[in-house]
Amino acid sequence: MSASALLEQPRAALREFVRRVVRYFARQLPKGLYARSLIIIITPFVLLQSVVAYVFMERHWQLVTQRLSAAVTADIAALIDVHENFPRAITADQLSRIAAERLNLNVEILEGVNLPSPLPPPFFSLLDEALSDEIRRQIGRPFWIDTVGRSSFIEIRILLKEGTVLRVFARRSQAYASNSHIFLVWMVGTSLILLAVAILFLRNQIRPIQKLAIAAEDFGRGREIEFRPRGAREVRQAGHAFLEMKRRIERAMDQRTTMLNGVSHDLRTILTRFRLSLALLDQTPEVEDLRRDIDEMGRMLEGYLAFARGDFGEQAATVDLTQLLSELRSDAERSGQETSLEIVGDPRVTLRVDAFKRLLFNLLSNAARHGEHIAITAHHEGRWLTVHVDDDGPGIPPEAREEVFKPFVRLDEARNQDESGSGLGLAIARDIARSHGGDVTLSDSPLGGLRASVRIPA
Repeated sequence: MSASALLEQPRAALREFVRRVVRYFARQLPKGLYARSLIIIITPFVLLQSVVAYVFMERHWQLVTQRLSAAVTADIAALIDVHENFPRAITADQLSRIAAERLNLNVEILEGVNLPSPLPPPFFSLLDEALSDEIRRQIGRPFWIDTVGRSSFIEIRILLKEGTVLRVFARRSQAYASNSHIFLVWMVGTSLILLAVAILFLRNQIRPIQKLAIAAEDFGRGREIEFRPRGAREVRQAGHAFLEMKRRIERAMDQRTTMLNGVSHDLRTILTRFRLSLALLDQTPEVEDLRRDIDEMGRMLEGYLAFARGDFGEQAATVDLTQLLSELRSDAERSGQETSLEIVGDPRVTLRVDAFKRLLFNLLSNAARHGEHIAITAHHEGRWLTVHVDDDGPGIPPEAREEVFKPFVRLDEARNQDESGSGLGLAIARDIARSHGGDVTLSDSPLGGLRASVRIPA
């Protein structure tokens, strides 16, 4: 194996790892535009504030604390030098008085004691570190410090000689930049105010887009909509384009409906003439055959027109699912099929009633034509309605279940082998389901035949 091939394997593994990491984070991100916009605004804001806070803590706060600690340590070192170099000129009481009046330090020399055991370092040890470093550098003697025992004071003990300890109390503000947190408070406070303002403005910009999406979804379901373009210029342009598209679609549907009504009227007139002519003839077997052919032509014509016309003109309404399905079950039982009905969830649904009834009627007719037992099951959970129509007929092979939804398709050896059918029942059913924003699928039935499942938002 060549060297380039050996190098290519780690590179491919690295690329695959990077792709997996990117896909993982992409799955974790929110899917909504509002949430993603908030992330786009908040993420750089938080990063900027974090960098500023870190630089401030690292540069300003730590530097000021080191300078203050160095000044306090220098004062203590000067007191030690005076005490050791001029022991007869200045007594311990005078040294304490000078330290209190001039250096604002409480100094006391303890005899017959040693340094206590070291205290565990505090969680936030900036003052401990700075003060300890300065004592080691300027004094260089054993020491003991307590920066947390008293909130307003720090205690420093330095071993002068065996059995003699210099104890110093100093205010925390003398060795520590105690007011630096005010900067962080102001920074966090102003950041929260700015973020709140940004969120309010962003919400006002996102709301028109959400209303546009809701209006488009309602229009696709055949519901009446009230929508006025608002928001930014680009959003208003999209809203006006949607309204213009809506007007064009409605105009095209009106023109198609008018044309189909005219065609339907003309063809029905001709069929009526045929029926009248046959009624005037002697009722021979040939005439009966012609009458059946004309009736079949009428049924096929109605099927073609129903498929071509669609149901876009009907408005959605709230209906009781129990009543609607009970009527369809009664129709199926009158045809001689034993039919069961089960409804789970809220029976109140919003849909185009006539269209949905035609959808289920086509599925039930198909099940009744090929089975003896039919089961209707409806589930209304959340915003989705699912209706299953099961039968115990011969079923449809899995490889042909998508083919039967095509217009004018009839299987040679299965359920659609019906001389009186036009091959449009399932096509019309799927067309109606998709006009509601859902779909119709076929699968194996628990009864042993075919299951037709309708799933639409309701």
